[in-house]
Amino acid sequence: MATAEETRKAPSSIIRHTDREAWDQLAAGLGAQPFQAWAWGELKGQFGWQPHRLSAPDGKSGAQVLIRPFRGLSVAYVPRGPFPSAAGPMDPALLEQIVRLARSRRAAFLRFEPDVLHADAKAADLDSFLKQQGFRTAERTLGQRSSIRLDLAPSEDELFGSFSKGHRADVKRAERSGVTVRVGTAESEVDGLHRMLIATTERKAFEYHTAAYYRALWRFFGDAARLYLAELNGEVVAASLVLAWGDNGLYLFAGSTRAGLDNRAGHLLQWHAIRWAKERGAKTWDLWGIADARGRIEMARRQGVAADSPELMMLEDEASRDPKSGLERFKKGWGGYVVRSVPAYDRVFITPAYWLWTRRRGEA
Repeated sequence: MATAEETRKAPSSIIRHTDREAWDQLAAGLGAQPFQAWAWGELKGQFGWQPHRLSAPDGKSGAQVLIRPFRGLSVAYVPRGPFPSAAGPMDPALLEQIVRLARSRRAAFLRFEPDVLHADAKAADLDSFLKQQGFRTAERTLGQRSSIRLDLAPSEDELFGSFSKGHRADVKRAERSGVTVRVGTAESEVDGLHRMLIATTERKAFEYHTAAYYRALWRFFGDAARLYLAELNGEVVAASLVLAWGDNGLYLFAGSTRAGLDNRAGHLLQWHAIRWAKERGAKTWDLWGIADARGRIEMARRQGVAADSPELMMLEDEASRDPKSGLERFKKGWGGYVVRSVPAYDRVFITPAYWLWTRRRGEA
């Protein structure tokens, strides 16, 4: 619980956090994702967002709210929150204060993207509660809605044995080819990741951030972030920037040159990152994003929908056209399981501005 020196109280006894250690202890202790970490708010603060951290007085729930100016108004966003991720009614006073904060910043709307899976038995309770509070659903999310997660509880040998035969062979192939992996220790080395992302984008149409963005992320997360560089014959051929914060490990950014791809450097980087996250105490490893249609396909299959049904055939076609579709085989080969989060929930305050924002993002 935060002390009086660490925080200042908001109306209704809601606590506004001003101390990093107290906030991270609260959020991580309640199982929050790295997107609710203090460092994520500081990162986004460098690129146009204003972070606000609120928690209920009993210390059982909280939310990092990011607010960004938008055409004289603003957008309020809670990535992978509020927390904890357990579905169901949240503290009413906390919800009220988040809404009040959004309104005070002239937000056109407030968006929640809860860290709750579609398969969670309590997801329906969350849906009902938020709709009663005036929220509406938005199927397209700012974060990755479908992903693959790996349980890190097994031993390293058990984890390695759970990988596909091809992935195990590719890790060993990289080592035989002379690929070595080292940890980047200087902020300037993060630029190597940026170069790898540019090289990857030349082969596949992916979006990426500026080098300054990756440097800021590495700097703000400190030892909860790790930069891995794979080298072959003295040259960097692949790189990844990953997080292990609280219970959650996250494979966030990675790229490689053609030489790195041919020598399976990315496989060796992934294995190093998984072991590091496990050593730091992470319980799960999130490979962060596959084509959302793939997540919908997996959900339909679990519900018994036939493989040759028109529904699945349409989803297969949609998935094949998604730039992330080709990554599914690489990500699924690590022995994880497909997950899909509940939709985003929007509380709209200014309808015309909300319509404009969603239309520009292709959500309307």
